[in-house]
Amino acid sequence: MKYSEVERKYKALANRRRLEIINFLAKESKSTVGVIAEKMKLSFNATSRHLQVLKTSGFVESEQVGLEQYYFIADKNDIFIKHILSIL
Repeated sequence: MKYSEVERKYKALANRRRLEIINFLAKESKSTVGVIAEKMKLSFNATSRHLQVLKTSGFVESEQVGLEQYYFIADKNDIFIKHILSIL
C-alpha cells in the first residue's frame, strides 16, 4: 500500500460521523443514504458527502437496485477494514 493511499484512508476515518457510518454498515450490511441519514441524524446531503469520502477511500461500495443506491462495507476481509471494524 502506498503512503498516499494510507493517508487517504486515515483522513477518511478522521471524522466521527464517518466512523459511525462504517459501524452502522458493518451491522446492517446494506443501506440507502436516506436510512443512514435518518439513523445518524444527519441531512441527506451531509450523509451523501460522507459516503462519497468513504467510497473514494475504499471503505464502502455501492450498487444501484431499482431507484435506490445501496451502500455497504467494501471488503470485510481487507486487513485495513478488519482492523477498523475490530476497534469500533
